[in-house]
Amino acid sequence: MPKPIYILNGPNLNLLGLRQPEVYGKATLEEVAEGCASLAAELGQTIRFHQSNHEGQIIDWIQQARSEGAGIVINPAAYTHTSIAILDALNAFDGPVLEVHISNIHRREAFRHQSYVSRRADGVIAGFGTDGYLLALRRMATLLGQR
Repeated sequence: MPKPIYILNGPNLNLLGLRQPEVYGKATLEEVAEGCASLAAELGQTIRFHQSNHEGQIIDWIQQARSEGAGIVINPAAYTHTSIAILDALNAFDGPVLEVHISNIHRREAFRHQSYVSRRADGVIAGFGTDGYLLALRRMATLLGQR
């Protein structure tokens, strides 16, 4: 069995479907996780899907992925724009990293245009709603197949 793909979600994403549905859509995080698990199985992959409102917990999962994960798909949410610590943890991970944003961060407030995570990411998917997770999983499977 291949090492799992870690799908990590930052603060407030536990409120998907409730918080600003005009920006983030109506799908819940549980629905996103179910869709990712289903697609991963089709692709011959496994996932570990996590969400935390706490920066340190996200860093712990990134560090865990160093030995247990094949790749990381991360939606760092607001930590995208603030967390050098998450960037440092990602820089210590040897596998592929894909950054996902549900909304198009470049069409939003100016402070959202800066992403520390993008400095490490092998690719960025933004503005495709929760379908961005599925796009990222497909790309991750391709990247892992090329290794």
